Amino acid sequence: MAEKSSVFDMIGPVMIGPSSSHTAGVVRIARAAIRVLGGKPEKAVITFYNSFARTYEGHGSDKAIIAGLLDYKTDDERIRNSFDFAEKAGLEYTFKSVGNASVYHPNTIKLNLEKDGRKIEVIGESKGGGVINIAEIDGFNANFSANLHTLILKADDVKGSIAYIANILSHDDCNIATMSVSRKGKHDIACQVIEMDSGLKPITLEYIKSLSWIKEVIYIPDIDL
Repeated sequence: MAEKSSVFDMIGPVMIGPSSSHTAGVVRIARAAIRVLGGKPEKAVITFYNSFARTYEGHGSDKAIIAGLLDYKTDDERIRNSFDFAEKAGLEYTFKSVGNASVYHPNTIKLNLEKDGRKIEVIGESKGGGVINIAEIDGFNANFSANLHTLILKADDVKGSIAYIANILSHDDCNIATMSVSRKGKHDIACQVIEMDSGLKPITLEYIKSLSWIKEVIYIPDIDL
């Protein structure tokens, strides 16, 4: 009698699992999120929305998201056993599902992560083909793909700040691919998300961190490197 096959019996050069939306994209969302957090989380609350809410167990998205939180790449054979590795790592996690959230993309995941007292919320969308969009960070619009070098700045809403940061990056020979800015209110904290074709020098990051109106600096190199 033939053994029953698993959704994780596929092993290829790009991903392990039934589809890029449900595995590769999910892994990459988690890997981007832990870079926002600053490391692998101790606790995670994972909410699957819409089509993900209905299929995440059968298609292995639950194993994929845990694998990404452990920083496994999309072609890592450990994805299929990620629950076991999470237990060994001491990762506490909870799954939730919301089946009808019209404001969200069909394949959306919200991650509430905690490490050393630091808490973040990241909302990511799996677009297919392993392509993702990190839609929100801590309630701010983000909209970055994580396949470029990404600089995230939380700062006072200061006049000229966008031009000032762009000038700093130009001196570091960084070409800006995309830039978005959001804020929760006038003169409230603003969030700049800048995608760049090349990485930043450590001294440039330290200078940006030293600016009095900068509250937080998150730097995410290409997560696939």
